[in-house]
Amino acid sequence: MLQRIRVAALAFVLAVSGAIALVTPAASAAPAPTVTRVGLSPAAPVVVFDADVAVTFTFTTTNAATAGLKLNGETVTVTSSPVDGGLKWTGTKSFGPGAAGKWDYAATARGDGGEVTQSGSFDVVKALTTKIVDFDAGPDLVDRGETIRVSGRLLADGRGYDGQSVSLTFRERGSDDHREVVKVTTGRDGRFDARVEARATGWWRASFAATATARASVSDSDRVDVRRRDLGSSIAGFDASPEPVDQGDRLSFTGALRVEGRGGLAGERVSIFFKADGARRWEYVTSDVTGRHGRFHASAEAVASGWWRAEFRGSRGISGSTGVADWVRVDQPPPPPPADKADTRLIKFNAYPEPVNRGGYLRFRGVLQIDDEGSWAGYQGRARLYFKPLGSKKWQYVKSTWSTGSGRLYTKAKAWKSGRWKFTFRGDDDAYGSGSRSDLVRVKR
Repeated sequence: MLQRIRVAALAFVLAVSGAIALVTPAASAAPAPTVTRVGLSPAAPVVVFDADVAVTFTFTTTNAATAGLKLNGETVTVTSSPVDGGLKWTGTKSFGPGAAGKWDYAATARGDGGEVTQSGSFDVVKALTTKIVDFDAGPDLVDRGETIRVSGRLLADGRGYDGQSVSLTFRERGSDDHREVVKVTTGRDGRFDARVEARATGWWRASFAATATARASVSDSDRVDVRRRDLGSSIAGFDASPEPVDQGDRLSFTGALRVEGRGGLAGERVSIFFKADGARRWEYVTSDVTGRHGRFHASAEAVASGWWRAEFRGSRGISGSTGVADWVRVDQPPPPPPADKADTRLIKFNAYPEPVNRGGYLRFRGVLQIDDEGSWAGYQGRARLYFKPLGSKKWQYVKSTWSTGSGRLYTKAKAWKSGRWKFTFRGDDDAYGSGSRSDLVRVKR
């Protein structure tokens, strides 16, 4: 009986234990690993210049005991370090110029929960080779302060490279250093253009600084010569006086030559020109060299009504100028009272040398004589020298000179054109007027 009770009790225990085993939940599966996208440093695209570039690859895994990295199917050694929630894996590979192209990568994480792979690709490229062509700075000769144009074209691997910064530099004559003047940005087809002020003679060039993807380059140099701008001049206060004046009387001409920034300019020749009423051309009459404060003073005989003006031809570093013209009325003097007068004659007139170079001096000789009771004697009087250009019908007054007591006349004047010359004696209280023969002189240019 007792034995049956023990057997029954044991059976009950086994039954209970089986029930408990039936309600216990099954054991859970291991979590699957994860792997992040692979990062590159430096970032893609990887640009290779002359030296190899070492690129570091990194990715992070969770629930992984091991990991691997392959580039184009080749294994890259990676090492791990713990981070929050997982491991950070790092590998390095160097790329040279021959590695240019597209590369594939695959990062794999392995754990109890299985294996997972993250794949992608990146580019390895050669650095762009740049070149500056068609560089020009011009015009080649300018006045100081004028604007010049500096232009050119930036190429990268033979093609226009737009949107890039180019520095325009200048090296002054006598200096060893280029200094930056302005930066420009290349436009369509890599072209650039700038307008700059020319202050000194020297060499211009363009330079492109190396970037993360392109090599540096420098253009050829182009020289621009800068000349100093001539200072401006002016003739102030010009005056011809008296006004009106009797024909044959003397006119005085005064004024001052001034230069910008300097005031009066001494030691320069100022010429006086005359244009008679109705005439088209100005004729040179006389000149004077400026004195203190640039003042000048000259005189000439009043022959006809017309315009007078002063001119400065200019000198080294100073531009020429013409003053404001001054009109003077010339009146005919009243005729002298009638008187017994003697006849005169002008003989032996000669203009020489013949021919003469343009601008060279001609010399004039003659003899003025008076009828002295039937015989001719030398006479002292004022004779006028006249000139008539070839092709012209009008005689032009040149200058006056006095004969000696023996009647001899001598003077000189510059010759500018071929034509005829003569002396004229207008007479005085004791003698009638007379004229010499004319003498033709050819002027060589």
